[in-house]
Amino acid sequence: MPSNKSVSDAPIVQFTNCRILRDHQLQREDLWVREGKILNPEKLFFDEKGSADVQLDCKDSIIAPGFIDVQINGGFGVDFSLATDDFKSGIDLVSQKILSHGVTSFCPTLVTSPPSVYHQVLPQISVRNGGAHGAGILGAHLEGPFISKEKKGAHPEHCLRTFEAGAFQDLLATYGSLDCVQIVTLAPEMSRSSEVIQELTKRGICVSLGHSVANLSQAEEAVQHGATFITHLFNAMLPFHHRDPGIVGLLTSDKIPAGRRVFYGMISDGIHTNPAALRIAHRAHPKGLVLVTDAIAGMGLAPGRHTLGQQVVEIDGLNTYIAGTKTLSGSVATMDTCVRHFQEATGCSVETALEAASLHPAQLLGIEHKKGTLNYDSDADFLMLNDSLYVQATYIAGKEVWRQDGLGM
Repeated sequence: MPSNKSVSDAPIVQFTNCRILRDHQLQREDLWVREGKILNPEKLFFDEKGSADVQLDCKDSIIAPGFIDVQINGGFGVDFSLATDDFKSGIDLVSQKILSHGVTSFCPTLVTSPPSVYHQVLPQISVRNGGAHGAGILGAHLEGPFISKEKKGAHPEHCLRTFEAGAFQDLLATYGSLDCVQIVTLAPEMSRSSEVIQELTKRGICVSLGHSVANLSQAEEAVQHGATFITHLFNAMLPFHHRDPGIVGLLTSDKIPAGRRVFYGMISDGIHTNPAALRIAHRAHPKGLVLVTDAIAGMGLAPGRHTLGQQVVEIDGLNTYIAGTKTLSGSVATMDTCVRHFQEATGCSVETALEAASLHPAQLLGIEHKKGTLNYDSDADFLMLNDSLYVQATYIAGKEVWRQDGLGM
């Protein structure tokens, strides 16, 4: 078939011999990419009379959308909650290293910190596309400091804050700027939280409920005002009780506004959540489950002492504790590990496990028209995986940015 270059001179790459995750199913078809976007082959053939310039044999790999991590505190020795002179090089290092774990975009997460840290760090985080330099940055996730003292978890108590008379102005003064902020985690039982949730939502910022002692009606009210996410379900919230299930009850609440979906993050590392709890949540509300790593600076490093913002933490195997305590403090699990553990623990389909780390976080952030799927005209951010869901290669905008050694094509 002659190639018609009148539409675009950019090369067309055809990925063959693969199973593509599309419409919630692994489908045996080819993937066509041009100029960083996924092409509709019918339009290419019939409208442009075009054909592939390059063909790549995927050797029966699974092709799935790139993973999106909306809660990652750092990794590989870098802590996003520490204001350092070389903060930019730190974020660059993490964005490069997580490519090998299938993450093609992420929200760098700051735990509860003094205002000075937000004022120094946030101006150094900018939303950017991914590429050979590393995963794309979707905006910051600010977890705290407007959270409950009783459920502070690994967050330093002396930095916690409440909403005073100014409410939203207090929040702005604390953070300094919301320019690059994508998600804010707060405790909805705090007085004046409703007006803050409404103001954040108006600005297109996702509000997440977490580190909280809220009862179900307080959580439902927060959702009615615009909250759409739950930060690491089961962790740092009241345990489920049959007379008042608390925030956990949002998974089956009948008070969610029509057309709205509540999403919830889960740290599927085998430590933070018992497999039975993972199964309960998944069966109760499968379309809301978003896998997050909640990874800290110690991810990718040897056991020992590391930091999480203002705190010292100790890593012992896959367990991470505030030094000298048994309080869990983030994880050292990588996203591909979380996907495999989730599939094993719940017995869900491969498609479901992959979508929990790609489609669902994209839907949460309202970017599913370009990320988290392999639909036509979406960004060509995708992974090649084997049947055991180990990442073999990572692509951003249709270009290979990481490949497992020895898997030449």
